[in-house]
Order: sequence, then structure tokens, then C-alpha cells
Amino acid sequence: MKILVTGGAGFIGSHVTRLLCDQDHTVTVIDNLSSGHQEAVDKRADFIQADLLDQKKLEQILPGHDGVIHMASLIEVGESVKKPVEFVENNILGTAKLLEAMRKTGVKKIIFSSSACVYGKPTKIPITEEDSLGVQENPYGITKVTMEQFCILYNQLFNFDVVILRYFNPYGPGELHIPETHAIPNFIGAALSKKPLPLYWKGEQVRDFIYIDDLAKAHVLPLNLGGLHIYNVGTETGVKVIDVVKKIFEIVGYEVAMDDKGERKGDVAELVASAQKIKKELGWQTNTSLREGLEKTIEFFRSRPSAI
Repeated sequence: MKILVTGGAGFIGSHVTRLLCDQDHTVTVIDNLSSGHQEAVDKRADFIQADLLDQKKLEQILPGHDGVIHMASLIEVGESVKKPVEFVENNILGTAKLLEAMRKTGVKKIIFSSSACVYGKPTKIPITEEDSLGVQENPYGITKVTMEQFCILYNQLFNFDVVILRYFNPYGPGELHIPETHAIPNFIGAALSKKPLPLYWKGEQVRDFIYIDDLAKAHVLPLNLGGLHIYNVGTETGVKVIDVVKKIFEIVGYEVAMDDKGERKGDVAELVASAQKIKKELGWQTNTSLREGLEKTIEFFRSRPSAI
């Protein structure tokens, strides 16, 4: 198949692009490089620097593609609180323009990168796809809910084939956000540079950490699905953040001081996926243990001191 990957120069997008190329799909990557890295894009893919807000450009690029994997969005929660209009324009308006460009060019298949944040504060654990979407704590969450709704609307109005993937906590090699707000790369960076490790809530939060290669597979398996499908993508195993820190210390062979950041507004105590639906319907499964994934991620950051 010929697949257009939006945000394909980013952390998750670059891994998905590589997997698509490995499976002999023809891939076009578009990214505005506001946070992505062109060197991360697999050389087998065609790269076009473009912005989703440029609908005419999208209409020039899309013809001939069989589907779109849509991962381009602003993701930093704290920044969304400071810049809500920018997040609305980039994430929501960008998605609307992408969907319109797809409609006009006859490309009616989209796999959308959503987030477990759409559930808000969960009422039970593990979280299933049938659970209601919760009240959002920040503009980023609101944009993800709205982006999902636009995709669902285009399924209903224009018969688009839509797959929505609600990620839990991805991690792995290649995560190079600036600024970096995700826990594991910040923990590893602090440990390798022997600086105080930033920790909220004393690490008592429970999260479902999924390794990037396992997450990437979830984008490729549903390429032939028709209709509307929503899947959680997680390991179904909750881990306390402080236990992740301890595993990192075990792997590097020493400990560093903790920088107690106290509480953080908007955090929920526990997020753990039920992934039974994607396992049963697509045969998806995780293959990487937390320790193995941390070892590979630590090795990546050791090999790139400038990334720490």
C-alpha cells in the first residue's frame, strides 16, 4: 500500500515509517519539522516538509495514496495550557484540513494517533474502549477528543475507514522532544548525566508504559480494516513510576538524587489499559518487557550524549 504518514519525523512517526518500509509499503512522510527531526526519517520513505494547515499542499500530495496515518500534533501538556489557541489551530484545524483534503482527493482511510488522556480521570482500572470520555484537564486533551470526533464524523458523513489508537505511555529510543516532558527520557537523561532526577508525586502514580516497537505494530496491523474501530494500545500492566526509576538505577549501576517536584495539576493517579480488543481483533501483542525496553532506551541515550 502507499501510505502518507503525518508527523513522520517525530518519535513515534519515525518508528512507524521504518516498520512500514520494512513491510514493503510505499511511504510518504510529511512533517513541518517544528519538533521532528528529518534525519530520523527512514531513507526509503519520501520526505516532504509541509504543514497540515496548508490544505492546498495536502491536496497536491495525497492523490495516489491508499491511506493516512495521522500523528502530526503538538503534544506538550504544559505548553497547551500556555498556548491553547496554538494547540487548537495546529491540532484541530490541522486535522480538519487534512480530512477535507483527503475527502477532496478520494483518500478515505485514516489511522489516527490519539491518547489515553481522552478518558480524563478514569472511573475504573483497567480502562476499556467502552468507558466514557472524561472531563479534560488541559487544552491538549480537548484537542485529542475533538480530533477523534472529526475522524468519527468523516466516517459517518463520508464513509471514511477510521481507526483510532489510544496510546498509553510510549517510550523508547529516538525520543528527542524539545523540551522533553515525558518521564522516562527525563529520568534516563538525569541518571546518565548524574543530575537530580525530577519526580512528581514521589513516583506513586501508576502508568502503563509501552515500548515503541510494540506501539508501531499497532499502526500497521489495521491498514486493511474497513469501517470505524477504536483501540487502546497498552501493556495491561500498571507500574509505579518510582519502580521505573529503580529499574533505571539497576541498569546504569548507580543512583542519583531525587528532585522532589511535589504534586502536578492534571495528573491522574492511575492509567492502565485493557488491550483485549486489539488483541482479539488484530492479533496484536507486546513483545518487549519493561526492563528490556529500558535497557535499549538507555543504550540509545548513551550513544547520543548530546540528547541527554
